[in-house]
Amino acid sequence: MENFIVSARKYRPATFHSVIGQHSVTTTLKNAISSNHLAHAYLFCGPRGVGKTTCARIFAKTLNCFNRTSDTEACNECESCRSFNESRSFNIHELDAASNNSVEDIRNLIDQVRIPPQVGKYSIYIIDEVHMLSNQAFNAFLKTLEEPPAHAFFILATTEKHKIIPTILSRCQIFDFSRIKIEDTVQYLEHISKSESVDYEIDALNVIAQKADGGMRDALSIYDQIVSFSGSRITYKGVIDNLNILDYEYYFRMVDAFLEKSIPKALMIFDDILDKGFDGHNFINGLASHFRDLLVCKDEVTLQLLEVGANIKEQYKTQAKRCSPPFIFEALGICSQSDVQYKASKNQRLHVELALILLCNIDPEKKKSELSQSAPAKTTSTGVPTPSVPGIRANPSAAAKVTANEIKSNPAIPSFSIKDGLKNGMVNAPKESSSPKEQTSEVKEAPRPFYQVTEARPFTQDQLTAAWEKFSDRFKDNDPRMYSTLTTVPPVLKDNFQIEFTLNNSLQEEEVQKLKPVLVSYLQRELSNNKIDLATSIAEAPVGTRRVLNDREKFELLAEKNPALLNFKQQFGLDFG
Repeated sequence: MENFIVSARKYRPATFHSVIGQHSVTTTLKNAISSNHLAHAYLFCGPRGVGKTTCARIFAKTLNCFNRTSDTEACNECESCRSFNESRSFNIHELDAASNNSVEDIRNLIDQVRIPPQVGKYSIYIIDEVHMLSNQAFNAFLKTLEEPPAHAFFILATTEKHKIIPTILSRCQIFDFSRIKIEDTVQYLEHISKSESVDYEIDALNVIAQKADGGMRDALSIYDQIVSFSGSRITYKGVIDNLNILDYEYYFRMVDAFLEKSIPKALMIFDDILDKGFDGHNFINGLASHFRDLLVCKDEVTLQLLEVGANIKEQYKTQAKRCSPPFIFEALGICSQSDVQYKASKNQRLHVELALILLCNIDPEKKKSELSQSAPAKTTSTGVPTPSVPGIRANPSAAAKVTANEIKSNPAIPSFSIKDGLKNGMVNAPKESSSPKEQTSEVKEAPRPFYQVTEARPFTQDQLTAAWEKFSDRFKDNDPRMYSTLTTVPPVLKDNFQIEFTLNNSLQEEEVQKLKPVLVSYLQRELSNNKIDLATSIAEAPVGTRRVLNDREKFELLAEKNPALLNFKQQFGLDFG
């Protein structure tokens, strides 16, 4: 009985031409050989099973071939090629760095490099999984790698380039191998099936290629497994049963249930999926991928991104016509959120079922109407936004006469937010704040007034005090600390409508400075004077008392004693919270 040879070995490429999916790499290597522009060290990087070691062997064999073909391929007939094919070549050496990663191993290699080849021109050293070498081994290898003997070439292969020290990388020509495309993998599996007289369904080979995730060696291993399972015929059902892959049909049926808004149907399909032994987390990820595939089917330009068989592609195109883009976008969001929260959920089945219920209740038309209702406010010909508060017209002068207290006292009008009014340039109905702190922040952070005062009417100290107290009363219940800051010392009217306000410490001054834009605009409106401005100062502390320092002042005081703190702050880009 003939010994079985796995497909990964039996159909391993022996020439550059037979390498799958790495055309740019093989072309460059062939050109380097034909033009004799050879580097002394190469580094092949990329995922597992994409042809790194295979290309290294082909490159080494072609370098030593005595009778290369016209398209720079090894002849496979000369003594050098035959010895390599029969694994008895003394010119091509392979080292597994995963098990030979010490300094002693590298020293033995260096001693061996000095010996010239007995047959052929070059001694070629292929070091696989080179990232497994220790730092000491890398350092011992540096000098030889940089200046090897004329007859020596090094080909390093790794799946983890980031683990290789930069001094090694700088001494190598680096080739990045890409994942093999699904269509290339399918074509190669077709070629093998024909060679082995195995009947196949193209959709079955497509599933194998997707499962391999860009690695040809993995694809061939799965292929051998399926052939052992199903014999001389590979079917789509046999593949998904053997690999425990959820059939596309479940996802198509599930989306149909979402479109029909049938919660019972969706829950029963999910129950059937669980009964077949599939994991809920894998299902929700597969459902997200299904929606992604539906999305790329919406446009002919992106249709090429759909990597499935021809029959299944038609099903995707048919279902995609029934799904609107807003529906797919919202479905992707629900699936993504369910995926993130799945592991944290204690009842994971219920977690997925809730996601399915949400998916059944997606209403793109309702979403569209909500978006149209929340569209930005229209502006008048003067550029002033139309207020969204009932009872206020677009006339800026009319809007200017409506005070916050008038809005607050009218039950037909929602509560007034200075933040929204100042930020948007109009009077808006804000969201209700959930805490006094949030309500205070709404008042503090507004950047500009909601209308422009154009006159500069004179006013007295008593009028200023009355307006100031009226503004301060807003904080009496929500922020007693700010209320105390504003009312402890009265403001003083100076020349040219300048207002001077004295505070006890720098912390109070910082808070008032944050409030200044709102406070000044309020006073300008209440007193009908656009010349009003506010200046703050800190009262001198009585002798024998200590002034309260803010964070910045504390830091500056400490930095005077220890200058290294300033360097630490600058180096890490720190700031005061």
